[in-house]
Amino acid sequence: MSKRGGFGGGMMPGSMNNMLKQAQRMQRQMEETSKELEGKEYTAQAGGGAVSVTVTGKKELKGVTISPEAVDPDDVETLQDMIVAAANEAMKQAEEDSKESMSRFTGGLGGLL
Repeated sequence: MSKRGGFGGGMMPGSMNNMLKQAQRMQRQMEETSKELEGKEYTAQAGGGAVSVTVTGKKELKGVTISPEAVDPDDVETLQDMIVAAANEAMKQAEEDSKESMSRFTGGLGGLL
């Protein structure tokens, strides 16, 4: 039987303090990693490099570069498709980098997150 009050589960007060310190350290590291990711840029191309799109780690569109050869007034749809494809790929890169960077913090937490 367990005693009333105190720490259940056989956990000593020092262990709880250590766990709290580790959690705080992990939270700081996650915040730092998140800031680093926000400062990164991801660029992807489509149409063999005819269209290039850059997004930030905040997943904001930063720039679009279109080569003159990609501009065909009779085929605007292809240009639009290349822009969408490049933007989606750049966003995918940003998301994958974010997941990979954050997984070192969340990997050991199982289904808690």
